[in-house]
Amino acid sequence: MSFPSPFSQPHGAAPASIVPPSAPPAAIPSLPSRGRRGSVWLFAVLAVVLLALVAYFLSAIGAAASIVGMVLALVPLTIVLLTVRAIDRWEPEPRSLVVLAVAWGAVAAVAIALGVDLLLTLAIGVGDTHARDAFRTVVQAPIVEEFAKGLGVLIIFVSARRAFDGPVDGIVYGALVGAGFAFTENIQYFAISFVDGGAPEVTTTFLLRGILSPFAHAMFTAVTGFALGLAARRGATAGRVIGPWLLGLAGAVVLHALWNASAQFFDFFALYATLQVPLFVLFVLGVLALRREEARLTRARLGEYAAAGWFTAQEVDLLATGRGRRAARAWATSLPRDRTSEMKTFISDATALAMARQRALTGRDPAAVDDERVLLARTVAARQALFSV
Repeated sequence: MSFPSPFSQPHGAAPASIVPPSAPPAAIPSLPSRGRRGSVWLFAVLAVVLLALVAYFLSAIGAAASIVGMVLALVPLTIVLLTVRAIDRWEPEPRSLVVLAVAWGAVAAVAIALGVDLLLTLAIGVGDTHARDAFRTVVQAPIVEEFAKGLGVLIIFVSARRAFDGPVDGIVYGALVGAGFAFTENIQYFAISFVDGGAPEVTTTFLLRGILSPFAHAMFTAVTGFALGLAARRGATAGRVIGPWLLGLAGAVVLHALWNASAQFFDFFALYATLQVPLFVLFVLGVLALRREEARLTRARLGEYAAAGWFTAQEVDLLATGRGRRAARAWATSLPRDRTSEMKTFISDATALAMARQRALTGRDPAAVDDERVLLARTVAARQALFSV
């Protein structure tokens, strides 16, 4: 079977038929939260683990150094979060899942990595040899840390499957988990540098980790997320996603090990310029290509509604292209009463409608047909609010 693009998916089921437009409902329906939000129990567990991590940092490093490290760590975290937000603008992920992804990386993944390190230390001793240091840096850290981070992306896939539509979603969740992990790890690195060498040493560490490589962990774990997102695009269920997850995990481990080895065995700056920068450029180009695929998918699905009379061809262009969206927001701002909020709602609900129809076409979400009906009603209501007097 051939597909229109490498990231398209088969039509495994018949979606709901599109009925002609009718009068909008009196009340605006809401989408069910099941499968779209982070578990309250998982947040509760993370809160408990966070308390243990705070106690560990305060006892091992001290309050003053930890605060210095946290303030400095906020800089690369902000850089990564703003970048991920730009990637996620086409079809934003639910806020609770965004928070869960960052929290998992910053709390659970760090706790798992520290726990494994403690167990290995108890099993084989402290040992401060060059071979042991190399093993921890190039083998242990990439495997353990990427497993811990990747586990968070897998949990989001399984528990919030209806908010995990494709490769871009996977990259977003993976990058957010990686950003959270880097944040906590940076606190430790910056704090220890401050204790050991004061301002000069912490400045050097900040330049290396906070300015030159803020996207390292985010990019590693995004590979795992990409593999899960590609599986989601192909209609994989939770029970059949372990293989793609392990494949993505292997890619993340290799990139992480390569990064650590460049600092351990080679000229870091030479490899940074000749290898890491080109890899980052390829990553950016890949994300842009995936964003174009999302736009193509949105246009195709909304075009089906346009054929049934729900949208005009001009509205599909407005909703399914970056240029159209920018023009629409500018037009909404120029109205006598600023309608930017209504326009954003219209764009958001229409995009979600296209994604719901795509899930219905693949047959991987039995409730997608009901989502279509709800989102269609919300889109009609948003358009009505946009043009109301």
